[in-house]
Amino acid sequence: MAEITALTDLVDKPFQLLQELDRRSRQAAAGRQMDSGLETADEWVGVGIRMGDHNILVERDEVREVLPMPSVARVPGAQSWLKGLANVRGQLLSVVDLSELAGKGSTLIDRASRVVAVRHAEIPAGLLVNEVRGFRRFQPDEAVDELPDFDGPIKELFRGGFRRGDEYWAVLRLRDLVESQMFLQAAQ
Repeated sequence: MAEITALTDLVDKPFQLLQELDRRSRQAAAGRQMDSGLETADEWVGVGIRMGDHNILVERDEVREVLPMPSVARVPGAQSWLKGLANVRGQLLSVVDLSELAGKGSTLIDRASRVVAVRHAEIPAGLLVNEVRGFRRFQPDEAVDELPDFDGPIKELFRGGFRRGDEYWAVLRLRDLVESQMFLQAAQ
């Protein structure tokens, strides 16, 4: 089928319209660049979150989903940063306050608070954050080696970041976080 630029050209041809929609869906699912040119091969795409005053990025592939704060059942004898276990569509999810884990105090839960569910085959975990700021796209020339300006137990889990103007976004490696001994030793 020849390349069609507008679906409206196929309004009177339902079979060809379905074929074109199928082609575009498969192309998008394969992660290939669409005709719109919104994403380039060198572009880094992550999910932006806010932890206190810090802008943090996590790799798009390390995030399973973003949820509003679910009801949690407290775990007796656990570290204070482990807020509890949540039942998310029949699966238990450990909910961890990222700010408290980082040594920055508890996250104030409000309407903007979210839980970022980590994509990991063996460790079901969600990170409570102040806010999710959506997808952030950066070009290679915006990458920097600097680390966030705070000390704490998770500082070594950052790997550089991106700078655009005065705004700095630190990149947190979620896989390394949930596999770290500190994270896995949630008992007090």
